[in-house]
Amino acid sequence: MITMNQIIVTISANIEWQVIRQLFPNADYQTSPLGEWFVISLSGLSEPILFFHSGWGKIAAAASTQYMIDRWSPELIINLGTCGGFLGEIERGEIILAEKTIVYDIIEQMYDQAEHIAHYSTELDLSWLTEPYPQTVRRTLLVSADRDIMAEQIPALKADYGAVAGDWESGAIAWTAHRNGTPCLILRGVSDLVGPDGGEAYQDGQVFVSGTERVMRTLVDGVTGWIERWDTTMGI
Repeated sequence: MITMNQIIVTISANIEWQVIRQLFPNADYQTSPLGEWFVISLSGLSEPILFFHSGWGKIAAAASTQYMIDRWSPELIINLGTCGGFLGEIERGEIILAEKTIVYDIIEQMYDQAEHIAHYSTELDLSWLTEPYPQTVRRTLLVSADRDIMAEQIPALKADYGAVAGDWESGAIAWTAHRNGTPCLILRGVSDLVGPDGGEAYQDGQVFVSGTERVMRTLVDGVTGWIERWDTTMGI
């Protein structure tokens, strides 16, 4: 039975979803125009949680977020996933609690570039969260683009935004949720690092696969704690 106003955990990349399928092999997987989903009861929670495979990239992320909001009216959307870290700024396995997202792959040649970047930047409302957090996290911003992190762009991303990591989808998820007035929590773990000489996963894709498995297992292990915090704070 699917109820309105429940919590949805959204997973973006296909490899991330493969880990979810390994962790929940007996779930009743359903299909939608945008991705698979299932509902499951997690130990310690009073209400079942919906997991949704929202797809990779900004287009799928934005469309899926709107679809979830229109279909289920969730009280909270949680995005669990991976990100690429900047070598020397963050370590593999660290979890970022996104307090802001910036879509940086916008190229504006007629008007104000900064104004257009600002339009798709989102401040996430984390006022309901108090320390200590359920997991060890770094609270900072995430930069998003429909591309892997390019080594030559890292100095500018650090200088312009203070970024330490980037991904493909968090900016679109946060922006769409915010436009709908739906609370959103984004937790991204560093699966691999990118430095001046390029990305370790670019030379060996297995680095991303193994890093993703470690990150996703850690995030799923901790998701109950974040939901309990939401339930406690919001008086549910």
